[in-house]
Order: sequence, then structure tokens, then C-alpha cells
Amino acid sequence: MKLHELKPSAGANRRRKRVGRGTGSGHGKTSGRGEKGQKARSGAHIHPWFEGGQLPLHRRVPKRGFTSRFKKVYATVNLKDLERFESGTKVTPGLLQERRLVKDLKAGLKVLAEGVLGKPLSVAAHKFSKRSIEKILASGGKVEVISS
Repeated sequence: MKLHELKPSAGANRRRKRVGRGTGSGHGKTSGRGEKGQKARSGAHIHPWFEGGQLPLHRRVPKRGFTSRFKKVYATVNLKDLERFESGTKVTPGLLQERRLVKDLKAGLKVLAEGVLGKPLSVAAHKFSKRSIEKILASGGKVEVISS
């Protein structure tokens, strides 16, 4: 087999439909568009969100409030996730990213209190919940707040 001998599979290339070429073709006169109406006109198409004059969904649904562009979104990590580190380790946002415990630091890192911490760790983060601070200190660890 040579490159110039290659042919497309049977039925792969369909002939284009020649419309408006006489009634004997079966696609003459109205060219398969039916009679009159919006869809028979040139350049006409109905938008996917058009609901036939019924009040559209985006107008039926109530709207309220807005999303602030300035909201700070913190990456979160729980104490149960910090349990995998060895005793005495200094846990930093960079180390958590390296170990893939947080994906994107966004505005910073916040430590939450879910789970139990049974070993002393030195934890550095931008924010802590009150209970997480209590649990870290109770386990003999240190809390370091990183200023952003």
C-alpha cells in the first residue's frame, strides 16, 4: 500500500445536497425549508434560549445580591490532614502544596479544626479557627500567623 493509493472509506464522503434546482430533485422550490415562517427566511435562526414568547427562564428566576470581586478565598486544611506529618515538623503553606494537601493557595491558607491532632507540630498559616488554635496548642505544638 502506498500513500497515493489510499482512498476514503465507503460512505465517508457524502455528496453535498444541491437545493433549489427544480422540483424533480425533491429539494426544489422551498429547498427543504417547508412553507413560510421564521425558519424559512434567510439569515433566520431561533436562539437556544428563546421559549416561544413564554417568559424566559432567566427572567422567571428571582435575582438577589451580587458576588464581590474583592472577597478573599482561603485554601483550607483540617487538623486530620496534618496528622500525616511527623512529630515536630514545621508545617508551612509551601510544604502543604508540595504534599498536595492544598491545590491553590489563593488568598492564603486557613487551618480548620476538624479531626484530632495527636502530635506536636509547628503550624504556619495566614488564618486559624479558634478551635484549631486550641487543639494545636493542646497537643504541644506552636501556632504561627503569617501576615499577608
